[in-house]
Amino acid sequence: MPKQVAASAGLTPQQRTSGSSLRRGRLSKMGNASVRRALSSPALSAMRGNPIVKAFCLGLPVKGKPKMVIVGAALRQLLHLLYGVLEHGVPCSPAAWVIDA
Repeated sequence: MPKQVAASAGLTPQQRTSGSSLRRGRLSKMGNASVRRALSSPALSAMRGNPIVKAFCLGLPVKGKPKMVIVGAALRQLLHLLYGVLEHGVPCSPAAWVIDA
């Protein structure tokens, strides 16, 4: 269900290809622009302050992702976290997201 919420907000990646010369991705923006606008500033703050989003975003430059792709990924991650909090009624805590390897 969080994937559908992200799609309705226009935060899903869209691949643009043209033969072999143009392979770029961007946000689809086929959704509610007011949701994207409302989450943009909190996503930038979450990239610096929220340990869950921060840990997620720190791994993306290693993979060669540009800065705006990282911001888009943070928007989507924040929306997924918000959906989880609202769906389950449990506050988001970083201890709950620790995965033992």
